[in-house]
Amino acid sequence: MLAQLPPALQNLQLPLRLRLWDGHEINLGPTPSVTIVVKDPQLVAQFTHPTLDLLGSAFVEGKLELEGSISDVVRVCDELSQALLEDEGDNLPSRLAHDKATDAASISYHYDLSNAFYQLWLDREMVYSCAYFESTDATLEEAQQAKFRHLCRKLRLQPGEYLLDVGCGWGGLARYAAREFGVKVLGITLSKEQLALAKERVAAEGLQDKVDLQLLDYRDLPQDGRFDKVVSVGMFEHVGHANLKQYCEILFGAVREGGLVMNHGITAKYTDGRPVGRGAGDFIDRYVFPNGELPHLSMITAEISEAGLEVVDVESLRLHYARTLQQWSLRLENNLEAAGREVPERALRIWRLYLAGCAYAFEKGWINLHQILAVKAFADGSHNLPWTRDDLYR
Repeated sequence: MLAQLPPALQNLQLPLRLRLWDGHEINLGPTPSVTIVVKDPQLVAQFTHPTLDLLGSAFVEGKLELEGSISDVVRVCDELSQALLEDEGDNLPSRLAHDKATDAASISYHYDLSNAFYQLWLDREMVYSCAYFESTDATLEEAQQAKFRHLCRKLRLQPGEYLLDVGCGWGGLARYAAREFGVKVLGITLSKEQLALAKERVAAEGLQDKVDLQLLDYRDLPQDGRFDKVVSVGMFEHVGHANLKQYCEILFGAVREGGLVMNHGITAKYTDGRPVGRGAGDFIDRYVFPNGELPHLSMITAEISEAGLEVVDVESLRLHYARTLQQWSLRLENNLEAAGREVPERALRIWRLYLAGCAYAFEKGWINLHQILAVKAFADGSHNLPWTRDDLYR
């Protein structure tokens, strides 16, 4: 049976077993913890070039099955890919077009899947962004509340201020800011499913007088400086490199002089945007986030600065997001039967790989997440920010 394998596979020492379509099994190393069940004979020849995109796509399309914990699957598949492939090439990604219709369709594809599906593995507030773990034993619920608090403190929110929440999701941050900090909030999203549930939750808490949530593209935001503070969480990944300049200029136009802008989002490892992870980015673009683009920290801070905002604080939460994703993945794995009733099998396969794969990617440093705080200084260059961070941690 070993002769059926490409020569490159025959000398590996990985904790991996191949089970072929005819039932024969081949161990590629001692004590396999992961089994790849090959259902399509034509797939074996492609194992000489096992990109993560190839392996992930074959799983999604039902050409192979994966046995073992999903975290072990991702790790071993990466080790297989790493053993047989050269390092990532120097091919740079082309800039994608991001008009309103394209962005709305991409958001709907990802976020309008099923509110009930997301409820199975998110926290009670349905916060779909990086949590903030103030201790190693914090629960996901505690860490998401800590993230809300951390953002609101960084924005130095005061009662009566007007906060713009760009990409408000299911409204957890908007409701928290209104309830705990006494601000008025406008939240915008392009997801109809998110908006419907978010409005229900606003009404259930009796916050209709403080929280207004709307289906609105960021490009249609008012440019009269009416907002005291602006927060954007997990949204600018959808903006696209070509539109980052416009995005930052719109945030500048929305906030008053002396006001603060917080951008919380995923950033690329390399300054030139070349891919990391031997096909992992291709898989995500095809199946998870169509038209998503990750800028490097230097790119987004440059655009923020060029728009007229002053960057005053930057914090990396990479390992916080690795832990967040690990917990999301574990929750989904513990609810596979229920999840299978909410979404098609193909979608569930995508999400199992996506959550576990992203946890691995953040842990390995393939991608990062940064909170970037900026101020729209007064005409004389002054602002009212504290001179230290002491107030954040009291």
